[in-house]
Amino acid sequence: QVQLVESGGGLVQAGDSLKLSCAVSGGTFSRFGMGWFRQAPGKERELVAALNRNGRNTYYLDSVKGRFTISRDNDKKTVYLTMNSLKPEDTAAYYCAAAPRVILLVVPTNPSDFDYWGQGTQVTVSS
Repeated sequence: QVQLVESGGGLVQAGDSLKLSCAVSGGTFSRFGMGWFRQAPGKERELVAALNRNGRNTYYLDSVKGRFTISRDNDKKTVYLTMNSLKPEDTAAYYCAAAPRVILLVVPTNPSDFDYWGQGTQVTVSS
């Protein structure tokens, strides 16, 4: 059974940085495309960043380009989201998700690509 566990969220001030981690157990991590989603109260879930199985191809939401970086360590079976220059509008619950059916070069971007989800970690950015 595939399990995803996020960590690294917290309360920070605008302009600060955070690094989220998502440890994956079960399955074959190197065969998963991975993504980070977020959902703020009253808003729809949105894909923030994603990367393909070897980490060489990425996708970013326009509003986080240049500030967030997604990366993965296949040996540690972990995906990261490094968030710099945080803004109050980045406040949300952040979820990592695994896409086991994508082929090597494809970056998963459709929520239906993702079969496994973590429980989420809260990020709160104060102004």
